[in-house]
Order: sequence, then C-alpha cells, then structure tokens
Amino acid sequence: MNQKIVYLYYMKIILLGFVFMLAATCCFAQNRQAILKVMHTQEEAWNRGDIEAFMQTYWKSDSLVFVGKTAPAYGWQTTLDHYKQTYPDKAAMGQLSFKIIQLKVLDATNAFVLGGWKLTREKDTPGGYFTLWFRKIKGEWKIVCDHTS
Repeated sequence: MNQKIVYLYYMKIILLGFVFMLAATCCFAQNRQAILKVMHTQEEAWNRGDIEAFMQTYWKSDSLVFVGKTAPAYGWQTTLDHYKQTYPDKAAMGQLSFKIIQLKVLDATNAFVLGGWKLTREKDTPGGYFTLWFRKIKGEWKIVCDHTS
C-alpha cells in the first residue's frame, strides 16, 4: 500500500511538472508572436509614412535608449525628433523590410531581437542590422533599447 501511495505521489509531481513546462512553452510562444506582431506593425506604419504610429511600438519614456551611428540618444521624444529629421518625407522613408535573425524571449517580461533592415527607395537601398531589447510593460511589448547600424 505504501509503495502505491509513493508511486502516485511521484506521478502527480511528474504530471504537474509536465503541465508547468507545457504552460511555459505556450506563454513563450504567445510572447514571441506578440513581438513579431510589433515588428510587423512597425513595418506597416513606416511604409505608410507614419512615423508617429511607428514610434508607438517604443517605450514612451525618457529612459528609452536609441543607439544609432553617432551616439546614444535618450528619450522617446528625442528618438521621434531624430526620425523626423532623418526621414522628413515619404520618399526619404522608402519601403522598410525587416529580416528577423533571432528572437529570444528571455523571461515573462524581457526579450531580445536581432535582425536586419532594408529601405527600398527610388535611388538607393540602404540597410543594416539592429538589436532590440523588448520589455513587457502594462501587458504590452515595447522596445526599451534599440541599437541600429
């Protein structure tokens, strides 16, 4: 009788562990899809020429970090101003496309994305790479640090 109780106890532990792993995997997959949706939202907004909508995917905070070719810049408004100055019109913005190289959900509130970007414009096709740190803030994935080259 004791052996049967011990066996059932261990089976419950194994089953609970399996259920927990399955739930964690499901949550990570949902977070991954949500982050990919943010990236797609960025492409769509950019390709409409809507920098304001593009910026809604960033953390609206003075603590946002954007690292470009020259130096780190801090703050949502500073980043928006930079984009507007660098890309003053739809022709300068061109058509944006991303290539996601790696997306890692680190935990329930942090994720890392490595990717490539390309602009297709009438006279050129500049591109480069980016690393993004995403944080889940108030239930939404937001970019809190962007390093684009």
